[in-house]
Amino acid sequence: MDPLILSRIQFAANISFHILFPTITIALGWVLLFFKLRYNATSDAAWMRAYFTWVKVFALSFAIGVVSGVTMSFQFGTNWPGYMEKVGNIAGPLLAYEVLTAFFLEAVFLGIMLFGFRRVSNKVHTAATFLVAFGTTMSAFWILALNSWMQTPAGFEIRDGVAYATDWWAIVFNPSFPYRLIHMLLASGLTVSFFIAGLSALRYLAGDRSDSMMKALRTGVYTAAILIPIQIFAGDQHGLNTLEHQPQKVAAMEANWNTGPNVPLVLFAIPDEAAKENKYEITIPNGASLILRHSADGVVPGLNDYVGNHPPVLPVFWGFRIMVGTGLAMLAVSWAASWYLLRRRALPRPLAYLMVPMTLSGWLATLAGWYTTEIGRQPWLVTGILRTEDALGAVPGSHVAFTLAIYLALYAVLIVVYLGTLVHLALKAAKDGDESPLPGVLNRPLSQPVHGTE
Repeated sequence: MDPLILSRIQFAANISFHILFPTITIALGWVLLFFKLRYNATSDAAWMRAYFTWVKVFALSFAIGVVSGVTMSFQFGTNWPGYMEKVGNIAGPLLAYEVLTAFFLEAVFLGIMLFGFRRVSNKVHTAATFLVAFGTTMSAFWILALNSWMQTPAGFEIRDGVAYATDWWAIVFNPSFPYRLIHMLLASGLTVSFFIAGLSALRYLAGDRSDSMMKALRTGVYTAAILIPIQIFAGDQHGLNTLEHQPQKVAAMEANWNTGPNVPLVLFAIPDEAAKENKYEITIPNGASLILRHSADGVVPGLNDYVGNHPPVLPVFWGFRIMVGTGLAMLAVSWAASWYLLRRRALPRPLAYLMVPMTLSGWLATLAGWYTTEIGRQPWLVTGILRTEDALGAVPGSHVAFTLAIYLALYAVLIVVYLGTLVHLALKAAKDGDESPLPGVLNRPLSQPVHGTE
């Protein structure tokens, strides 16, 4: 019943559930815009069928993301009042900018995306799709600006124990922000790519060979195949930035205890913090030095230089490896699927079966990376400014445990319902193929103008 541990677990549970859905909507908005632009260029109805299949997923994900995000804002005042007391002058405006510049765009124009086809002009419908996609990206921009500032704070001063902004440009574009933003946007793109490819593979296994399904399948597979090498490079650059500004986090990621050259890359181990050593190690000689310093004799920081000021090693070490391992699996599957689609115009059934569970691979990699980033910041809530324990409120541990149990039960139900709905939509689309009418079209040919709006 330790309120600190329980409050951390509760916030972790809330943000873990919440982040799943912005990870979908950030990139899916741009995929929907691509579908719409392809329809505009070709007048091929299959692109609009793909659009309307996936705009339902976008709307559902957006709704759950908004609701789950509200609970986190309440926790700032209940579980973590010291956070806003200390850095609210900076965190508050950044959160407000996200609402003013991003959320309103998404909320206002989503209705036009869903119900405006054939009710507004084609240009307005396309513009609405663009504005929603832009809004999701702006939302990520502001949230990641705040999160990055908590990791690598800049542009502020402390007066009477409270942080005040002195340079908003330095606050927003703090040292880790560009790397974190690019890494997250690519992560969203990969998550959506495998969502589309995986659910399209489910339709493929159900016997659907419709043109709209194949267009969505190719879009997901090809996009993933292109993005994953870029993400590997971006992740490497992000790691080098972290090495510069948060060396103790990198030491935990590598489970390296002693600073020095010729540090091996630990592939597998059970880090033991009490003994300050790794058990059951499997290593590659000089691997960590080569990756982090691009030299076999490069010096890599060790955890023993940060006693009492480094994060828990085990979750950071394994979180990083799960993220990297999932990324390598994404690379193999997307490239194999691309080869078959380009050369044979079809997927072998074993590969299609593999792609179905890979639908959620983006979620797994995102959560593993998020845990690496957030746990890796401990014991700081805002690096060098506010320790996590100092922001804790006075809520009794029993109260936190009770609400945590409610949250976990609710989230378990919601995730089952969400995934069940996605499977239902995929199988229904597989059954209907390209025969069902599009929403608002009333079986009218897509090339036929409505009220002169085309």
